[in-house]
Amino acid sequence: MTTPANKPTLTVFTPLEELSYEQARAELVEIVRILELGQMSLDESLHYWKRGEELAKHCENYLAGATTRIETVLKTQDNSNDEVSLD
Repeated sequence: MTTPANKPTLTVFTPLEELSYEQARAELVEIVRILELGQMSLDESLHYWKRGEELAKHCENYLAGATTRIETVLKTQDNSNDEVSLD
């Protein structure tokens, strides 16, 4: 039986809101690599898996926001072009 004194300390991760898209993606790639090695305890693996899920969602949200910003700019440009007179 494992006692609290013998329990391994789980990694403390940087808060998601402090990570850029590139940092989050790089960390996600590293977590996948670590999990694929399969050399951790079940608790450690679950800890990393949960973080991977959080990072994936963070990246998806970031990309969705970027897509929205691009679409907004394109619509603004289209509206500006519609108002230009070609007389």
